[in-house]
Amino acid sequence: MEFGFEDVSVVMGAYNEEAAIGSVLSAIESATDGQAEVVVVDSSTDRTAEIARDHGARVVEQEPQGYGVAVEAALKAGTRPVRITTDCDDTYPMDRIPEFLDLINEGYDVVSGDRLYRGARTMPRLNRYGNHAFAALASVLAGQRLHDVTTGMRAYRADVVESIEWTENTGLSAELLIRPAMRGYAVHEVPIDYDERLGETTLDPFVGGYEIARSIVEVCLDERR
Repeated sequence: MEFGFEDVSVVMGAYNEEAAIGSVLSAIESATDGQAEVVVVDSSTDRTAEIARDHGARVVEQEPQGYGVAVEAALKAGTRPVRITTDCDDTYPMDRIPEFLDLINEGYDVVSGDRLYRGARTMPRLNRYGNHAFAALASVLAGQRLHDVTTGMRAYRADVVESIEWTENTGLSAELLIRPAMRGYAVHEVPIDYDERLGETTLDPFVGGYEIARSIVEVCLDERR
């Protein structure tokens, strides 16, 4: 079966992204001819949910519980056979959605955007070095080369999302690549551009970095048991 845009759910978690979410949703609409389902799991105190609804997105509101809780809820709230994740800060190239869908149609189970291949020069230097370190750590522990384990832009066949029990919060982005890769799903990483974010980040790079590294170690060890 070949999937079209009408088979795609683009999903995201959001927290106070009113500066960027309108641009992101407009780009999704343009890339998918307005046919994709868009789901936003929102914990904001600003106008993020209002703007998302104005753009036709389905908004699921929940109390703030962290990045992974929101993204997992968004993935599971999608109703279509292909789920594509992104962030709400306008850093990811939504015009690549058709290419990601083409790769799913070629037979891949997971298509993951690799920001680091092209340098990710707009990413803060500390974050960029940290992401290279996360990829190296995951590659060693998973026993296979993984290039960007913390990217927020991926496409999944729905059965991958629904068949795996996800356990992480801050480190969910890494878990969403590591578990499918270690279980033998067909995973393909593709280089993507990465833009400077709109709006302010709420993530502490040191606390977040520790949590991501811990998640990588625990997930890899769990998959090897």
